[in-house]
Amino acid sequence: MPPPRPQPRRRPRADARRNRERLLAEADTAFAEQGTHASLEGIARSAGVAIGTLYAHFPTRRALIGALLHERNETLFAHGEALLTHPSPGLALAEWVRAVIEHATAYQGLAAVLAEGVGDEASELHRSCVRMTDLGDRLLARARTAGALRRDATTGADMFALMNAAAWISEQMSGEQADRLVDLVMSGLLTTTDPVDAG
Repeated sequence: MPPPRPQPRRRPRADARRNRERLLAEADTAFAEQGTHASLEGIARSAGVAIGTLYAHFPTRRALIGALLHERNETLFAHGEALLTHPSPGLALAEWVRAVIEHATAYQGLAAVLAEGVGDEASELHRSCVRMTDLGDRLLARARTAGALRRDATTGADMFALMNAAAWISEQMSGEQADRLVDLVMSGLLTTTDPVDAG
């Protein structure tokens, strides 16, 4: 007797897809206005669904944040990969730092959530945080090889922590102050010369 054929994977029902899209739209608005600690019950209510429906789509707050960040993450990662071929490794590293800081300030409180995600393998944000750190490591290594970075400079994990700290300062104080601190740090990390090709 032949084995049973695997059942085709069913697409989510149209109403389930609509619920998910409404939840994401309302969560984006709520987080932008109130930060990542905005009430999930309020988000569900604004989307016109029960809180159980929200949890059916997004079991945790981090899962909801991860879903909201998905497209932003992919855009950021593509930018990081492109920077790996930038003719100026030092400038590429500085651009990556600023791009990640901007990414981490999409919502009030997001920087802290991302910082937690790096070391928490159970977090829905862990894989994307690790990928950010890996891209930072590769950009650092390229800048170091090119002679554009001090030999005793930091690692990708340290750089990720620095970027999240700058994002937190931007949230709590001002973007201008965060920019000044990043400028100071990068001027200390980068050498005065920036050879064109890192190989």
